[in-house]
Amino acid sequence: MTSDSEIAVQVVPDHGFGILATLLRASHLAGPDDLPALTMLAGESLGARQSVLYVVDYDQAFLVPLRPAVMPPASAATPIAVDGTLAGLAYSESAQHSSIGPDTSTLWTPVLDGSERLGVLQLDFAAGFEVDDALRSACRDVASLLGELVVTRTLIGDSIEKARRRVPLTLPAEMQWRQLPPLTFLSPRVAIAGILVPTAEVAGDSFDYAMNDDTLHVAVIDAMGHGMEATLLSAVAVSTLRNARRAGVALTAMVRAIDSAVSEQFGGDKFVTGIIGQLDVRSGWWTWVTCGHPAALLIRDGKVVKELDSVIGVPLGLGLLDCDPTVGAERLQPQDRLLLFTDGVIEARDSQGDFFGNERLVEFVARQAAASRPAAETLRRLNHAILDHQQGSLQDDATTVIIEWLSDS
Repeated sequence: MTSDSEIAVQVVPDHGFGILATLLRASHLAGPDDLPALTMLAGESLGARQSVLYVVDYDQAFLVPLRPAVMPPASAATPIAVDGTLAGLAYSESAQHSSIGPDTSTLWTPVLDGSERLGVLQLDFAAGFEVDDALRSACRDVASLLGELVVTRTLIGDSIEKARRRVPLTLPAEMQWRQLPPLTFLSPRVAIAGILVPTAEVAGDSFDYAMNDDTLHVAVIDAMGHGMEATLLSAVAVSTLRNARRAGVALTAMVRAIDSAVSEQFGGDKFVTGIIGQLDVRSGWWTWVTCGHPAALLIRDGKVVKELDSVIGVPLGLGLLDCDPTVGAERLQPQDRLLLFTDGVIEARDSQGDFFGNERLVEFVARQAAASRPAAETLRRLNHAILDHQQGSLQDDATTVIIEWLSDS
Protein backbone atom coordinates (compact mmCIF):
# COMPACT_ATOMS: atom_id res chain seq x y z
CA MET A 1 0.00 0.00 0.00
CA THR A 2 1.36 3.41 -0.87
CA SER A 3 1.35 6.47 1.31
CA ASP A 4 -0.16 9.82 0.39
CA SER A 5 3.29 11.24 -0.19
CA GLU A 6 4.19 8.43 -2.59
CA ILE A 7 1.29 9.15 -4.90
CA ALA A 8 1.51 12.94 -4.75
CA VAL A 9 3.45 13.23 -8.01
CA GLN A 10 4.11 16.54 -9.74
CA VAL A 11 1.24 17.59 -12.02
CA VAL A 12 0.71 20.34 -14.52
CA PRO A 13 -2.85 21.73 -14.26
CA ASP A 14 -4.85 21.38 -17.46
CA HIS A 15 -8.30 20.29 -18.58
CA GLY A 16 -7.30 17.54 -20.97
CA PHE A 17 -5.64 14.16 -21.28
CA GLY A 18 -2.79 15.11 -18.93
CA ILE A 19 -5.01 14.90 -15.85
CA LEU A 20 -6.20 11.42 -16.72
CA ALA A 21 -2.68 10.27 -17.51
CA THR A 22 -1.42 11.63 -14.19
CA LEU A 23 -4.24 10.01 -12.25
CA LEU A 24 -3.82 6.71 -14.06
CA ARG A 25 -0.06 6.59 -13.40
CA ALA A 26 -0.56 7.52 -9.76
CA SER A 27 -3.15 4.76 -9.34
CA HIS A 28 -0.98 1.87 -10.51
CA LEU A 29 0.40 1.14 -7.03
CA ALA A 30 -2.52 2.60 -5.09
CA GLY A 31 -4.92 0.66 -2.92
CA PRO A 32 -8.44 1.53 -1.76
CA ASP A 33 -7.16 3.62 1.15
CA ASP A 34 -5.39 5.87 -1.35
CA LEU A 35 -8.53 6.89 -3.25
CA PRO A 36 -9.14 10.07 -1.18
CA ALA A 37 -5.60 11.24 -1.94
CA LEU A 38 -5.98 10.39 -5.62
CA THR A 39 -9.23 12.37 -5.64
CA MET A 40 -7.50 15.40 -4.17
CA LEU A 41 -4.67 15.00 -6.66
CA ALA A 42 -7.14 15.03 -9.54
CA GLY A 43 -8.99 18.00 -8.04
CA GLU A 44 -5.82 20.04 -7.75
CA SER A 45 -5.09 19.31 -11.39
CA LEU A 46 -8.53 20.68 -12.27
CA GLY A 47 -8.05 23.80 -10.15
CA ALA A 48 -10.32 22.76 -7.27
CA ARG A 49 -9.44 23.74 -3.73
CA GLN A 50 -11.31 20.80 -2.20
CA SER A 51 -12.21 17.42 -3.70
CA VAL A 52 -14.23 14.64 -2.08
CA LEU A 53 -15.26 11.27 -3.46
CA TYR A 54 -18.57 9.92 -2.12
CA VAL A 55 -19.84 6.36 -2.53
CA VAL A 56 -23.48 5.38 -2.14
CA ASP A 57 -24.48 3.19 0.79
CA TYR A 58 -26.15 -0.20 0.30
CA ASP A 59 -29.64 1.25 0.76
CA GLN A 60 -28.93 4.02 -1.78
CA ALA A 61 -30.13 6.50 0.83
CA PHE A 62 -26.86 8.28 1.66
CA LEU A 63 -23.68 9.33 -0.11
CA VAL A 64 -20.75 8.55 2.17
CA PRO A 65 -17.37 10.30 1.83
CA LEU A 66 -14.20 8.30 1.46
CA ARG A 67 -12.05 9.96 4.09
CA PRO A 68 -8.29 10.50 3.78
CA ALA A 69 -6.10 9.31 6.63
CA VAL A 70 -5.42 12.90 7.68
CA MET A 71 -8.03 15.64 7.27
CA PRO A 72 -8.52 18.79 9.34
CA PRO A 73 -11.73 18.41 11.43
CA ALA A 74 -13.12 21.70 10.13
CA SER A 75 -13.11 20.39 6.55
CA ALA A 76 -14.23 16.83 7.28
CA ALA A 77 -16.97 15.73 4.88
CA THR A 78 -20.09 14.05 6.25
CA PRO A 79 -22.69 11.73 4.67
CA ILE A 80 -25.25 13.42 2.41
CA ALA A 81 -28.82 12.22 1.90
CA VAL A 82 -29.64 11.19 -1.67
CA ASP A 83 -33.15 12.59 -1.46
CA GLY A 84 -33.51 16.35 -1.26
CA THR A 85 -29.91 17.37 -1.95
CA LEU A 86 -27.98 18.61 -4.97
CA ALA A 87 -25.43 15.83 -4.52
CA GLY A 88 -28.27 13.32 -4.44
CA LEU A 89 -29.76 14.82 -7.58
CA ALA A 90 -26.45 14.33 -9.39
CA TYR A 91 -26.48 10.71 -8.23
CA SER A 92 -30.11 9.91 -8.99
CA GLU A 93 -30.13 11.64 -12.40
CA SER A 94 -26.57 10.61 -13.35
CA ALA A 95 -26.02 14.23 -14.37
CA GLN A 96 -23.81 17.09 -13.22
CA HIS A 97 -25.24 19.76 -10.94
CA SER A 98 -23.63 22.89 -9.57
CA SER A 99 -24.17 25.57 -6.96
CA ILE A 100 -22.62 29.00 -6.55
CA GLY A 101 -21.99 30.51 -3.12
CA PRO A 102 -20.31 33.73 -2.00
CA ASP A 103 -16.92 32.05 -1.58
CA THR A 104 -17.20 28.73 -3.39
CA SER A 105 -18.63 27.20 -6.53
CA THR A 106 -19.35 23.48 -6.17
CA LEU A 107 -19.68 21.01 -9.01
CA TRP A 108 -21.27 17.63 -8.30
CA THR A 109 -20.42 14.96 -10.87
CA PRO A 110 -21.86 11.42 -10.89
CA VAL A 111 -19.34 8.63 -10.47
CA LEU A 112 -20.29 5.75 -12.74
CA ASP A 113 -18.91 2.40 -13.77
CA GLY A 114 -20.48 2.23 -17.21
CA SER A 115 -24.09 2.88 -16.22
CA GLU A 116 -23.71 1.57 -12.65
CA ARG A 117 -24.17 4.44 -10.19
CA LEU A 118 -21.40 4.36 -7.58
CA GLY A 119 -21.47 7.83 -6.02
CA VAL A 120 -20.57 11.44 -6.74
CA LEU A 121 -17.48 13.60 -6.97
CA GLN A 122 -17.53 16.96 -5.19
CA LEU A 123 -15.22 19.64 -6.53
CA ASP A 124 -15.12 23.04 -4.81
CA PHE A 125 -13.70 25.98 -6.78
CA ALA A 126 -12.92 29.46 -5.55
CA ALA A 127 -15.59 32.08 -6.22
CA GLY A 128 -15.07 33.55 -9.67
CA PHE A 129 -13.28 30.45 -10.99
CA GLU A 130 -14.62 29.79 -14.48
CA VAL A 131 -16.39 26.43 -14.63
CA ASP A 132 -16.79 26.17 -18.39
CA ASP A 133 -17.85 23.28 -20.64
CA ALA A 134 -14.28 22.08 -21.04
CA LEU A 135 -13.82 21.87 -17.28
CA ARG A 136 -17.15 20.11 -16.82
CA SER A 137 -16.13 17.57 -19.44
CA ALA A 138 -12.77 17.04 -17.74
CA CYS A 139 -14.55 16.51 -14.40
CA ARG A 140 -16.74 13.83 -16.00
CA ASP A 141 -13.64 12.09 -17.35
CA VAL A 142 -11.96 12.16 -13.94
CA ALA A 143 -15.13 10.85 -12.28
CA SER A 144 -15.25 8.00 -14.80
CA LEU A 145 -11.70 6.97 -13.99
CA LEU A 146 -12.40 7.22 -10.27
CA GLY A 147 -15.40 4.96 -10.84
CA GLU A 148 -13.17 2.32 -12.38
CA LEU A 149 -10.81 2.63 -9.42
CA VAL A 150 -13.66 2.23 -6.94
CA VAL A 151 -14.68 -1.04 -8.61
CA THR A 152 -11.18 -2.50 -8.90
CA ARG A 153 -9.90 -1.33 -5.52
CA THR A 154 -12.96 -2.73 -3.76
CA LEU A 155 -11.61 -6.16 -4.72
CA ILE A 156 -8.34 -5.74 -2.82
CA GLY A 157 -9.30 -4.00 0.41
CA ASP A 158 -12.18 -3.24 2.76
CA SER A 159 -12.23 0.53 3.26
CA ILE A 160 -14.74 1.20 0.45
CA GLU A 161 -17.00 -1.62 1.61
CA LYS A 162 -16.85 -0.36 5.18
CA ALA A 163 -17.85 3.12 4.07
CA ARG A 164 -20.91 1.77 2.22
CA ARG A 165 -22.25 -0.12 5.26
CA ARG A 166 -24.32 1.95 7.65
CA VAL A 167 -25.12 -1.27 9.54
CA PRO A 168 -23.20 -4.57 9.49
CA LEU A 169 -24.22 -7.20 6.94
CA THR A 170 -25.21 -10.64 8.18
CA LEU A 171 -23.11 -13.54 6.92
CA PRO A 172 -25.87 -14.73 4.51
CA ALA A 173 -26.19 -11.17 3.17
CA GLU A 174 -22.41 -10.95 2.73
CA MET A 175 -22.50 -14.09 0.62
CA GLN A 176 -25.58 -13.04 -1.33
CA TRP A 177 -24.20 -9.65 -2.35
CA ARG A 178 -21.03 -11.30 -3.65
CA GLN A 179 -23.14 -13.35 -6.09
CA LEU A 180 -24.75 -10.36 -7.76
CA PRO A 181 -23.79 -8.80 -11.09
CA PRO A 182 -23.65 -4.97 -11.30
CA LEU A 183 -27.03 -3.52 -10.33
CA THR A 184 -27.33 -1.66 -13.64
CA PHE A 185 -26.38 -2.31 -17.26
CA LEU A 186 -27.17 -0.07 -20.22
CA SER A 187 -26.52 -0.55 -23.94
CA PRO A 188 -27.99 1.13 -27.04
CA ARG A 189 -30.68 -1.57 -27.30
CA VAL A 190 -31.45 -2.64 -23.74
CA ALA A 191 -31.25 -1.55 -20.11
CA ILE A 192 -31.51 -3.70 -17.01
CA ALA A 193 -31.51 -2.80 -13.34
CA GLY A 194 -31.99 -4.88 -10.21
CA ILE A 195 -32.21 -4.21 -6.50
CA LEU A 196 -32.89 -6.12 -3.31
CA VAL A 197 -33.79 -5.48 0.32
CA PRO A 198 -33.28 -5.75 3.24
CA THR A 199 -29.72 -5.00 2.17
CA ALA A 200 -28.08 -5.99 5.46
CA GLU A 201 -30.10 -9.18 5.99
CA VAL A 202 -31.03 -10.49 2.52
CA ALA A 203 -30.64 -14.23 2.18
CA GLY A 204 -32.62 -16.27 -0.36
CA ASP A 205 -33.37 -13.72 -3.09
CA SER A 206 -31.01 -13.14 -5.99
CA PHE A 207 -30.91 -12.14 -9.63
CA ASP A 208 -28.50 -12.61 -12.50
CA TYR A 209 -28.04 -11.41 -16.06
CA ALA A 210 -25.55 -11.67 -18.90
CA MET A 211 -25.35 -9.95 -22.27
CA ASN A 212 -24.07 -12.40 -24.89
CA ASP A 213 -24.10 -11.23 -28.52
CA ASP A 214 -27.73 -10.25 -29.18
CA THR A 215 -29.23 -12.11 -26.23
CA LEU A 216 -29.80 -10.75 -22.75
CA HIS A 217 -30.10 -13.63 -20.28
CA VAL A 218 -32.02 -12.75 -17.10
CA ALA A 219 -33.05 -14.66 -13.98
CA VAL A 220 -34.76 -13.81 -10.70
CA ILE A 221 -34.45 -16.44 -7.96
CA ASP A 222 -36.29 -16.81 -4.63
CA ALA A 223 -35.02 -19.62 -2.41
CA MET A 224 -37.30 -21.06 0.27
CA GLY A 225 -36.64 -20.27 3.90
CA HIS A 226 -34.38 -17.71 5.49
CA GLY A 227 -30.79 -17.33 6.62
CA MET A 228 -27.82 -19.39 5.57
CA GLU A 229 -29.74 -22.30 4.05
CA ALA A 230 -31.67 -19.94 1.76
CA THR A 231 -28.42 -18.30 0.70
CA LEU A 232 -26.86 -21.68 -0.11
CA LEU A 233 -29.95 -22.69 -2.10
CA SER A 234 -29.77 -19.46 -4.06
CA ALA A 235 -26.03 -19.83 -4.61
CA VAL A 236 -26.44 -23.33 -6.04
CA ALA A 237 -29.26 -22.17 -8.33
CA VAL A 238 -27.40 -19.12 -9.68
CA SER A 239 -24.09 -20.95 -10.07
CA THR A 240 -25.81 -23.80 -11.92
CA LEU A 241 -27.55 -21.30 -14.19
CA ARG A 242 -24.27 -19.60 -15.05
CA ASN A 243 -22.51 -22.91 -15.61
CA ALA A 244 -25.26 -24.11 -17.97
CA ARG A 245 -25.43 -20.78 -19.79
CA ARG A 246 -21.67 -20.74 -20.34
CA ALA A 247 -21.89 -24.28 -21.70
CA GLY A 248 -24.21 -22.93 -24.39
CA VAL A 249 -27.27 -25.01 -23.58
CA ALA A 250 -30.87 -24.05 -24.39
CA LEU A 251 -33.17 -22.18 -22.01
CA THR A 252 -35.12 -25.31 -21.05
CA ALA A 253 -31.89 -27.19 -20.35
CA MET A 254 -30.77 -24.40 -18.01
CA VAL A 255 -33.99 -24.75 -16.04
CA ARG A 256 -33.67 -28.53 -15.82
CA ALA A 257 -30.04 -28.17 -14.70
CA ILE A 258 -31.13 -25.97 -11.78
CA ASP A 259 -33.86 -28.44 -10.82
CA SER A 260 -31.38 -31.33 -10.81
CA ALA A 261 -28.62 -29.49 -8.94
CA VAL A 262 -30.88 -28.20 -6.16
CA SER A 263 -32.53 -31.61 -5.79
CA GLU A 264 -29.18 -33.43 -5.62
CA GLN A 265 -27.64 -31.01 -3.13
CA PHE A 266 -30.63 -30.60 -0.80
CA GLY A 267 -32.34 -33.96 -0.95
CA GLY A 268 -35.44 -33.07 -2.94
CA ASP A 269 -37.30 -31.32 -0.11
CA LYS A 270 -35.99 -27.78 -0.69
CA PHE A 271 -36.80 -25.59 -3.64
CA VAL A 272 -36.32 -22.29 -5.40
CA THR A 273 -38.84 -20.36 -7.46
CA GLY A 274 -37.86 -18.07 -10.27
CA ILE A 275 -38.19 -16.66 -13.74
CA ILE A 276 -35.45 -17.56 -16.22
CA GLY A 277 -35.68 -15.72 -19.52
CA GLN A 278 -33.95 -14.42 -22.61
CA LEU A 279 -34.48 -11.23 -24.59
CA ASP A 280 -33.41 -10.99 -28.22
CA VAL A 281 -32.33 -7.36 -28.23
CA ARG A 282 -32.63 -7.07 -32.02
CA SER A 283 -36.14 -8.42 -32.47
CA GLY A 284 -37.64 -7.73 -29.03
CA TRP A 285 -38.77 -11.32 -28.47
CA TRP A 286 -38.85 -12.22 -24.78
CA THR A 287 -38.90 -15.95 -24.03
CA TRP A 288 -39.12 -17.25 -20.49
CA VAL A 289 -39.91 -20.03 -18.06
CA THR A 290 -41.79 -19.28 -14.83
CA CYS A 291 -41.09 -21.76 -12.03
CA GLY A 292 -43.63 -21.37 -9.21
CA HIS A 293 -42.97 -17.63 -9.18
CA PRO A 294 -45.06 -14.42 -9.46
CA ALA A 295 -45.62 -13.56 -13.11
CA ALA A 296 -43.70 -10.72 -14.76
CA LEU A 297 -45.52 -7.51 -15.67
CA LEU A 298 -45.34 -5.84 -19.09
CA ILE A 299 -45.28 -2.01 -18.95
CA ARG A 300 -46.05 0.00 -22.08
CA ASP A 301 -46.54 3.76 -22.42
CA GLY A 302 -46.44 4.20 -18.66
CA LYS A 303 -49.12 1.55 -17.99
CA VAL A 304 -49.06 -2.10 -17.02
CA VAL A 305 -50.74 -3.74 -20.03
CA LYS A 306 -50.24 -7.42 -19.33
CA GLU A 307 -49.37 -9.97 -16.67
CA LEU A 308 -47.22 -12.64 -18.30
CA ASP A 309 -48.96 -15.53 -16.56
CA SER A 310 -49.59 -17.82 -19.52
CA VAL A 311 -46.68 -20.05 -18.44
CA ILE A 312 -46.49 -21.18 -14.81
CA GLY A 313 -44.37 -24.21 -14.00
CA VAL A 314 -43.34 -26.01 -10.83
CA PRO A 315 -40.69 -24.81 -8.35
CA LEU A 316 -37.19 -26.15 -8.93
CA GLY A 317 -35.47 -28.71 -6.71
CA LEU A 318 -38.42 -30.96 -5.80
CA GLY A 319 -37.82 -33.41 -8.63
CA LEU A 320 -41.19 -32.63 -10.21
CA LEU A 321 -39.78 -31.45 -13.54
CA ASP A 322 -39.92 -34.70 -15.52
CA CYS A 323 -39.86 -33.07 -18.99
CA ASP A 324 -38.81 -29.81 -20.61
CA PRO A 325 -40.76 -26.90 -19.11
CA THR A 326 -43.12 -24.85 -21.24
CA VAL A 327 -41.57 -21.68 -22.65
CA GLY A 328 -43.58 -18.48 -22.99
CA ALA A 329 -43.00 -15.88 -25.69
CA GLU A 330 -43.94 -12.21 -25.93
CA ARG A 331 -42.95 -9.66 -28.59
CA LEU A 332 -41.97 -6.35 -27.00
CA GLN A 333 -42.22 -2.90 -28.52
CA PRO A 334 -39.40 -0.35 -28.22
CA GLN A 335 -39.42 1.31 -24.76
CA ASP A 336 -41.44 -1.55 -23.25
CA ARG A 337 -40.41 -2.59 -19.75
CA LEU A 338 -40.63 -5.95 -18.02
CA LEU A 339 -40.94 -6.00 -14.25
CA LEU A 340 -39.78 -9.16 -12.46
CA PHE A 341 -40.08 -9.45 -8.69
CA THR A 342 -40.16 -11.87 -5.78
CA ASP A 343 -43.17 -12.38 -3.52
CA GLY A 344 -41.54 -10.34 -0.76
CA VAL A 345 -42.32 -7.21 -2.79
CA ILE A 346 -46.10 -7.66 -2.89
CA GLU A 347 -46.39 -9.45 0.46
CA ALA A 348 -44.70 -6.72 2.50
CA ARG A 349 -47.16 -5.82 5.33
CA ASP A 350 -47.62 -2.58 7.18
CA SER A 351 -48.45 -2.31 10.89
CA GLN A 352 -52.13 -2.93 10.15
CA GLY A 353 -51.31 -6.10 8.23
CA ASP A 354 -52.07 -4.63 4.80
CA PHE A 355 -49.99 -6.01 1.92
CA PHE A 356 -47.98 -3.73 -0.36
CA GLY A 357 -49.82 -5.71 -3.01
CA ASN A 358 -49.99 -5.99 -6.77
CA GLU A 359 -52.19 -2.93 -7.17
CA ARG A 360 -49.85 -0.65 -5.25
CA LEU A 361 -46.84 -2.09 -7.12
CA VAL A 362 -48.48 -1.56 -10.50
CA GLU A 363 -49.52 2.00 -9.62
CA PHE A 364 -46.05 2.89 -8.35
CA VAL A 365 -44.15 1.48 -11.34
CA ALA A 366 -46.58 3.00 -13.84
CA ARG A 367 -46.20 6.42 -12.20
CA GLN A 368 -42.40 6.20 -12.39
CA ALA A 369 -42.56 5.06 -16.03
CA ALA A 370 -44.87 7.96 -16.89
CA ALA A 371 -42.32 10.31 -15.33
CA SER A 372 -39.64 8.80 -17.65
CA ARG A 373 -37.40 7.85 -14.75
CA PRO A 374 -34.57 5.44 -15.59
CA ALA A 375 -34.97 1.84 -14.46
CA ALA A 376 -32.32 2.09 -11.74
CA GLU A 377 -33.88 5.19 -10.19
CA THR A 378 -37.35 3.64 -10.40
CA LEU A 379 -36.12 0.65 -8.40
CA ARG A 380 -34.33 2.82 -5.83
CA ARG A 381 -37.58 4.66 -5.17
CA LEU A 382 -39.57 1.42 -5.16
CA ASN A 383 -37.31 -0.09 -2.52
CA HIS A 384 -37.77 2.94 -0.30
CA ALA A 385 -41.54 2.78 -0.81
CA ILE A 386 -41.54 -0.90 0.24
CA LEU A 387 -39.43 -0.12 3.30
CA ASP A 388 -41.65 2.81 4.23
CA HIS A 389 -44.70 0.54 3.93
CA GLN A 390 -43.15 -1.81 6.50
CA GLN A 391 -41.67 0.94 8.68
CA GLY A 392 -38.18 0.00 7.53
CA SER A 393 -38.32 -3.62 8.69
CA LEU A 394 -39.02 -6.37 6.13
CA GLN A 395 -40.15 -9.86 7.13
CA ASP A 396 -38.98 -11.30 3.78
CA ASP A 397 -36.51 -10.50 1.04
CA ALA A 398 -37.86 -8.25 -1.71
CA THR A 399 -36.10 -8.26 -5.07
CA THR A 400 -37.08 -6.42 -8.24
CA VAL A 401 -35.60 -6.36 -11.75
CA ILE A 402 -36.58 -4.08 -14.63
CA ILE A 403 -35.69 -4.88 -18.24
CA GLU A 404 -36.24 -2.14 -20.82
CA TRP A 405 -36.02 -2.81 -24.54
CA LEU A 406 -34.85 0.50 -25.91
CA SER A 407 -34.57 0.12 -29.65
CA ASP A 408 -34.76 -2.29 -32.56
CA SER A 409 -32.24 -0.34 -34.61
